Amino acid sequence: MATYRRILVAVDLTEDSRAVAARACEVAQLCGATVRLLHVVEFVPIEPMSDALVPVVQIDDQMMTRSRSQIAALAQQLGLPAEAVSVEAGNAKSEILRAAREQHIDLIVIGCRERHGLSLLVHRTQDSVLHGAPCDVLAVRVHEPAIGGRERPARDRHGAAQGG
Repeated sequence: MATYRRILVAVDLTEDSRAVAARACEVAQLCGATVRLLHVVEFVPIEPMSDALVPVVQIDDQMMTRSRSQIAALAQQLGLPAEAVSVEAGNAKSEILRAAREQHIDLIVIGCRERHGLSLLVHRTQDSVLHGAPCDVLAVRVHEPAIGGRERPARDRHGAAQGG
């Protein structure tokens, strides 16, 4: 196994983020590595001549503030220092890869969900990071979305359902 010294955890701040970050912390403890958390707020493009431009800017500031608060709370839960977190605005793939290069990251840890239907075409951040990363990437399987009102458990490395 490679020796990792700097681990970047890209989190989306959903309920699964804690499990993804905790897995990264486990790897860091085994390797004696440091962990950094990154959340990227992706802006939805708007029509430039729209009257809605001003409210959208205010919402974006609120989103950044809320994201900073949430990631700081996650870091505190994991015992990580406040300086080990960052929130960036932009394209998730680009910001994750930029942070990995600039910070000389050895391992990127991201959450991974099974995709179906249109999400196969739309949600490609994990694939883009995997293929563009300057380092190893660990994809942590997280709970799958609810189908018919019941959450489907994540699968382990061997395809067996985890949890119960």
